[in-house]
Amino acid sequence: MKASKYILPVLVSMLAIACQSEQKTNELISAWPQHGITYEIFVQSFSDSDGDSIGDINGMTQKLGYLQDLGVEAVWLMPIMPSPSYHKYDVTDYRAIHPDYGTMEDFKAFVKEAHNRNIKVVIDLIINHSSSEHPWFKSAIQDKSSQYRDYYVWADKDSIADQLAKKEVSFDSDNITQWHAVNGDTTAEHYYGFFYGGMPDLNYDNPELRAEIYDIGRFWLQEVGVDGFRLDAAKHIYPDDRAKDNHEFWKEFRTEMEKAKPDVYLVGEVWANTDIQAPYAEGFSALFNFDLAFSILETLNKGVNVSAAIAGHSWNADEKGSIVNNYTAGQEKFRQYNPDFAIATFLSNHDQNRVMSVLNNNIEKAKSAASILLTLPGAPYLYYGEEIGMRGMKPDEHIREPFLWETAADDTSRTQWIKPTFTTEESVKPLSEQIDDPNSLFNHYKKMIALRRSSDILTYGDIQMVEQPNPALLVFKRIYDGEELLVVHNVSGEEQVLEGILERSMDIVFRGEIRENQVFLYDYECLILKMN
Repeated sequence: MKASKYILPVLVSMLAIACQSEQKTNELISAWPQHGITYEIFVQSFSDSDGDSIGDINGMTQKLGYLQDLGVEAVWLMPIMPSPSYHKYDVTDYRAIHPDYGTMEDFKAFVKEAHNRNIKVVIDLIINHSSSEHPWFKSAIQDKSSQYRDYYVWADKDSIADQLAKKEVSFDSDNITQWHAVNGDTTAEHYYGFFYGGMPDLNYDNPELRAEIYDIGRFWLQEVGVDGFRLDAAKHIYPDDRAKDNHEFWKEFRTEMEKAKPDVYLVGEVWANTDIQAPYAEGFSALFNFDLAFSILETLNKGVNVSAAIAGHSWNADEKGSIVNNYTAGQEKFRQYNPDFAIATFLSNHDQNRVMSVLNNNIEKAKSAASILLTLPGAPYLYYGEEIGMRGMKPDEHIREPFLWETAADDTSRTQWIKPTFTTEESVKPLSEQIDDPNSLFNHYKKMIALRRSSDILTYGDIQMVEQPNPALLVFKRIYDGEELLVVHNVSGEEQVLEGILERSMDIVFRGEIRENQVFLYDYECLILKMN
């Protein structure tokens, strides 16, 4: 049996000893939002409290102890407002809770209990578009003199002929038709809906709409008590040729939300490369780093440290230290616009194939992905079930399958709104079994989170790439307050050797073999050294 199976507990215990000089108490560091760990939840699939097969808010409240024990500092909830669709990204009422999920009183109780456990609450706010079933749109489509008519974008067929002819997709949408005929009459007027006809885009050139949206934000922050918003489709408030208007809108939105809650947290979904993302930083607390996520997973699949080029999903395996470069280059660009900006790091989310499936169901690769994510700087996001190795490939319903809490016979919390295709008991061990297995993926996540939150350097430290010739090793330093950790990840399935960089004395906080200035790492191992 490989020794690598037993190394992580040693790593955690020894690094904890090494980090005692950093921490004055035994309490875990609370560093949200700029450096803290957030857990994304699809409520429908997470935990069912009433036996109706659908996850709900009370089910989440019952699982807050689990989240606290795991070590996360905040939750991001996918949409919870009324909607005709299972995913709820087409809202029909911006000031209510979907009845399948519970009541507003249930949600306020959830927020209160989360706060009692020092867990912040961020909700999806879907303001790029509404549902076509929203009363605003129903009124607007029925009556051209409606007060809500100008809440949406309209055009006659002839004025948009060139756009109707375009058949293009984007990273965040495979819809090739953005203009939609009213009531199916292709000879008459059309309305704009970037994602599909059931999601008509809102018209932010209308000051009345802006005021309405800002008031909705104030409602959730002040009356309900949430800590912030994840802003869906932030790049599409205006079309791509009006990018500057997008930037200005989000600056204004942030200003209005800060009036309601000075420490409000706003994380944006701008699914694009870093250059396009950067100007948005001025209007947000954080943005998701899509380039970095692609780079981590592709690195593990190729077994060498690669660079992600989001355009065309092309990869360059020749650029050394590319994961680190990916982070630092983005940080530099973002902070030109916002010095206090946080980079939201992640491996996958509800729009992407699940980590385990992307990594060909290789649990050692999945552990390595978690180790890389949680030893990099930034504010890490975990997608629910990632910690137990849930599987899933598109279509989207199957990357959002039910969480497995117990074996089926004992699992009173398991949702059943969909028959799972990828995450079944034949493919994924339930949480209850993984808790008792010290070598499980769950315990790896839990230990890596505790390791990060017990170390000032791993939580707050800057990052610096370490040049070395082996492409199968990802090597970097984390630096904070005059102290350094050397972090080494073997991203390959074979033993590797790190040579010639032990230039000064180090405390070994990982049980590895060091011989004649060489360190030997097993497949997918993570090595951390305390530099003196």
